[in-house]
Amino acid sequence: MTNSKRAIFLDKDGTLVEDVPYNVNPELIELTWHAGQALQILQELGFALIVVTNQAGVARGLFTEAALGPVNQRLSDLLAQYGVRLDGFYYCPHHPEGVVGRYAVPCTCRKPMPGMLLRAASELDVDLSRSWMIGDILHDVEAGRRAGCQTVLIDNGNETEWKLSPQRTPHHSAPDLYTAATMIAAIEREGVAGGEAATQ
Repeated sequence: MTNSKRAIFLDKDGTLVEDVPYNVNPELIELTWHAGQALQILQELGFALIVVTNQAGVARGLFTEAALGPVNQRLSDLLAQYGVRLDGFYYCPHHPEGVVGRYAVPCTCRKPMPGMLLRAASELDVDLSRSWMIGDILHDVEAGRRAGCQTVLIDNGNETEWKLSPQRTPHHSAPDLYTAATMIAAIEREGVAGGEAATQ
């Protein structure tokens, strides 16, 4: 598996873009502070960049799955200004309390379950043990840990419940995506240097 990609799994709302609840209007989608520069750093390190986002608005009847195509396109357009390309965009349209029958079901893809990460890993040949999950709530952390990734919590005030457990305890915390990226870069450099030292 050593030839598999390393990936950064990114929560969308509140992590990569400003949190506007249930928004699918591309005009209202804006990157969080220095998010473009953050992903430049991570892309230059050789990570695949993959969005994994819960979109319960589909199950709640607020918008259709088709509305998420323009959302993905808007993200791609914003990031292209920084020379950054997303390698994957995965979403979960389900919610057990939804009103649209076929989406109102329990599932394994809605975070904190790891289904989106596992599917992306399978489809894109990602080594989860060498990958990271970054998100702004503990559901993101739990999904990352369940998938076997390192995790970073963006501690920006969006997590309000703080129901902690070993699976919901982040490996690292950062105030924003840019700080998270610089931290991962430092850890990666340390790991490479440590590996070189071990082989000398």
